[in-house]
Order: sequence, then structure tokens, then C-alpha cells
Amino acid sequence: MTTEERYRAILRNHLPLEAVDWTYAYLDRYKVHFHITRGRRSKLGDYRWPQSGHEFHEISVNGDLNKYFFLWVFLHEAAHLETHLKYSNVAAHGHEWQGEYARLLAEHAVWFPPEVRPLVARYASRVPLYRPLLRQIEELLHRYDKDYFEGCVTHLDDLPAGSRFRLKNNPELLFESLEHRRTRWLCREVDTGRQYTVAGRAEVLPE
Repeated sequence: MTTEERYRAILRNHLPLEAVDWTYAYLDRYKVHFHITRGRRSKLGDYRWPQSGHEFHEISVNGDLNKYFFLWVFLHEAAHLETHLKYSNVAAHGHEWQGEYARLLAEHAVWFPPEVRPLVARYASRVPLYRPLLRQIEELLHRYDKDYFEGCVTHLDDLPAGSRFRLKNNPELLFESLEHRRTRWLCREVDTGRQYTVAGRAEVLPE
């Protein structure tokens, strides 16, 4: 396995699959030193710009975040990089950064879950960014934490079309729901593209 293949494999473990190619190319283009860290209570990610004795861009993101929250934080830090390149010394989360973050979110909203995309698009539609909407989005993204549904029973019928899930009794395969058909759902296995029908009352693990 080449260095690039190893790097992409790591990114696939932490990002939605659709975001991997863009993220790899982004890190490569700016020669970013990228760190996936253990969970930190003080922060979810950070960015350091090049300076004397530290002559490269550096981004870190906590590795215990679910894939969508990881993407959310990565784009936040990428916006700091973009802001530094365009404006140099400005307020950390000022008007300039908010504009760059809004632009990145608008460009890549499609990589978030279907029920989150409209909120991300709304959040990215105006600067200054609207804090109550930020909290609403982050609440929804936390629903994809592995322990969020612990102790709860989720049926396929509970999820909107376009959701990704694993069957509770067969979690090795990842599916995406396509269309509701009376008591069953037409679903696609993500890795192979094969289509199956799954009972709406099947117990599932949302991704």
C-alpha cells in the first residue's frame, strides 16, 4: 500500500466517503500537516498558520467525532486556513472567517445527511452566521454519534429517505434507503450498489 493509499484509508475512517477525495486533494494542495487527535475537552479542532520555526499549515481534528461532525469541524479549520491566506491578520472568527466558512459549507453541504443539508445551506446563506442555527445543526450531527442511540430501538421507518444505516442483526453491511414501498424500503448497499428491499420495521443502526 502506498503512502497515498494509507492516507486515504485513514480519511475514509473519519469522513463521509464522498468527502475523502476533496479532503485529500485539499491537504496535498496546501501541504497541510494534518493530525487526528484523541478527544480533547478544550477543543474539537484547531489551525496553526506558518510562522518562524513552524513553516507549514497545520490542522488537527478530534478523532472521536462521528464522520459528519468530523467534516463539520474540518471545514471550520479549513476556513481559518483560507482566511489566513486571503487576509492574514484578522479576528479569529470575524466577518472574514465567517465568509470563508459559509462558502465552504455552501459548496459541500451535499456531504451532510439529508435532514441536515437544508439547515447547513440556510446557515451558510448569510453573514454574520446565525448562532441558534449553529446549535441546531450540531445537535442533529450529534445524533450520528455511536452511543446516541444506545438503549434505543430504531426502525428503518423512523429514518428519512436517503439515510445510511446498518441492520442491527447484520452490521457488517452499510445501506442507503432509496424509496418507501408500502411496508418495505428499496435500499442500496453502499459498497456494491446492489439493491434490496428491507422491512420498514427492521431494527437498524443509523450511520
